[in-house]
Amino acid sequence: MTTRKDFLKQSGLLGLASILSPDIQKQPSTPPTSKWADGSRLVISVSMQFEAGGQPDNAESPFPQNMQKGFKDLPGETWYQYGYKEGIPRMLDLWDKYNIKVTSHMVGSAVLKNPKLAKEIVGRGHEAAAHGMNWATQYTMSYEEEKKFIKDGVDAVKQVTGFTPVGYNANWLRRGENTLKILQELGFTYHIDDLSRDEPFIIQVNNKDFAVVPYTLRCNDIVLIEGKNFSADQFLNQLKLEFTQLYDESAVRRRQMSISFHDRIGGSPQIVQAAKEFFEFASRQKGVVFKRKDEIAKMTLLDQTSIRE
Repeated sequence: MTTRKDFLKQSGLLGLASILSPDIQKQPSTPPTSKWADGSRLVISVSMQFEAGGQPDNAESPFPQNMQKGFKDLPGETWYQYGYKEGIPRMLDLWDKYNIKVTSHMVGSAVLKNPKLAKEIVGRGHEAAAHGMNWATQYTMSYEEEKKFIKDGVDAVKQVTGFTPVGYNANWLRRGENTLKILQELGFTYHIDDLSRDEPFIIQVNNKDFAVVPYTLRCNDIVLIEGKNFSADQFLNQLKLEFTQLYDESAVRRRQMSISFHDRIGGSPQIVQAAKEFFEFASRQKGVVFKRKDEIAKMTLLDQTSIRE
């Protein structure tokens, strides 16, 4: 009969054997080897939110949110106006300087208010993605209400720019239970409201393949909305740190870096200067490419090695 003492002794010897014997030792798990189909090492995806002009009255701004009812936040409105008067034009020149094509998430009402600027974005070779008709909270909408809300935004973008959006971004990423089903029905091929991975992947929606091109809250200028707790040089350093880690991983694994710029924030002189320094840093590394999100989604859907969930 095996005593408790004998059992512990035998277990200990087996444990030691598993450490010493390569046949018994459990090998550490490693991420699967995967590469971008076009041979790229690291893909960087840049977003440019076109929202200014479509915001509701007294929308969030750097100013205290304590306006009394019945009054407009007039300085807050000028903060948003900066987005289409200065921010996007400055960023468009930045993208041209480094030959970067970005994805612009366009709010329908903002596009209708500034059609010339929306046309210019597409005219310079950038993707027009849908971002709702306005800043309404769509996860509270009924199925039909949400479908109309999304379609109205698409129609506005298409009417003004001639570009039919195939990608979607909900306000603050907060989609509803029906959003993906509606997007599939309306002909979209991807959405970005997901923070779960550092590479694109495929999900099933209505029994069909649908791409997810992950977004980020890290490399995102929205944290600079008030300019109190974060600075442009910190933003630049954050981008470099993120890039360096992902670039290392990309030696054996498909990696995507996402960066987001908002019209009234990312288009400010300090952030554009920080972006210049980052682009120059990243472009010096071998195998780094910049792609629009519709291009990434298409590659993902065609690649048999893409992650499926």
